[in-house]
Amino acid sequence: MQIEDVKLAVIGLGYVGLPLAVEFGKHRPVVGFDINDERVAELRRGSDRTLEVDDAELAQATGLSVTSDTSALASANVFIVTVPTPIDAYKQPDLTPLIRASETLGKVLKRGDIVIYESTVYPGATEEVCVPVLASVSGLRFNEEFFVGYSPERINPGDKKHRLTTIKKVTSGSTPEVADLVDTLYGQIITAGTHKAPSIRVAEAAKVIENTQRDVNIALINELALIFNRLGIDTQAVLEAAETKWNFLSFRPGLVGGHCIGVDPYYLTHKAQAIGYHPEIILAGRRLNDSMGAYVASQLVKAMTQRCIQVQGARILVMGLTFKENCPDLRNTRVVDIIQELGEYSVRVDVYDPWVDPESAKNEYGIELVTDLSEGDYDGIVLAVGHRQFAEMGLDAIRALGRPQHVLYDLKYLFDANDVDLRL
Repeated sequence: MQIEDVKLAVIGLGYVGLPLAVEFGKHRPVVGFDINDERVAELRRGSDRTLEVDDAELAQATGLSVTSDTSALASANVFIVTVPTPIDAYKQPDLTPLIRASETLGKVLKRGDIVIYESTVYPGATEEVCVPVLASVSGLRFNEEFFVGYSPERINPGDKKHRLTTIKKVTSGSTPEVADLVDTLYGQIITAGTHKAPSIRVAEAAKVIENTQRDVNIALINELALIFNRLGIDTQAVLEAAETKWNFLSFRPGLVGGHCIGVDPYYLTHKAQAIGYHPEIILAGRRLNDSMGAYVASQLVKAMTQRCIQVQGARILVMGLTFKENCPDLRNTRVVDIIQELGEYSVRVDVYDPWVDPESAKNEYGIELVTDLSEGDYDGIVLAVGHRQFAEMGLDAIRALGRPQHVLYDLKYLFDANDVDLRL
């Protein structure tokens, strides 16, 4: 296949797939496929609820047509799969969306077609899990009648500086010729350039260690914060001092959620354990980061007790529910850990987040968001997410939400240490 022969389809139009389909749609015809009829209808109306693509940019993708009809995929010969790869309740990889997408493509796969996967997986998953499904359903022979590629996504939700086109793209293919084609295809839209990995397994491994490295680094800073809190030292002040050294890596303590950093390490540890190796550092980092929500809740309760604030029956306001600031993404948010832990103390928790659709919060986590804040109502306030609206409210307005005697816990360092009661 030559690059001019490519007829493209993108499978999955979420945080990863939509920006990709839109960017390609500015340059060539693209079929954007999603199984969610409501999502397709929304995009056809020219709006993206994830806010990753604004209405004007969506309108510029004149080559993009979106559909939930699998028959529309038959016209394509290159398919890019961008479905989620979550973990289950036991923190094991859940490849169900990936397998189902592969089954769907297997039904329309033709001789010479290429399937490119972007979903985060463990090294080997593309060829060990996806390829057998494609081959079984299609009846075609791998690397003779159909081919695959892997180009890991690097989308950072809510980041308006580091966008799809400005982040270097890792590419790979199941044969040298396919690797060249995949690299050339992405090179048409990625202004930052591409890096062609020597194999699919290398590209898979590169992706999964990117977020594993961040997870371990944040775990270290979280542990340091626990130590400094016991020593009565402000963690932020320590980090600012340490950052004066040129090679000190800048990280901040906090909750580690989202669909990447809080999930991807479990894909790597799953594969490591499957081959008989028990990863010590990675799992230790995961355990520590997963414990931070409970730690925050316990610190808040301790501070309230020290101020003689009745804990049982108290009212707590948690400001922010998304996994990060200035985006509506609720996937794997660890703010829920704080909420659930506070519930164990028989307190009433109100959650406020101007970025979140109330229906989504209820469907995902059973949380009823409050939409109006009343002054003087709360015994404790937790600034859990650093949304710009909270910074713009200012310290006085946030303090006014609390009763005369209350505790303000600033997880995101929005305000000066001397003006809040608790920080990590």
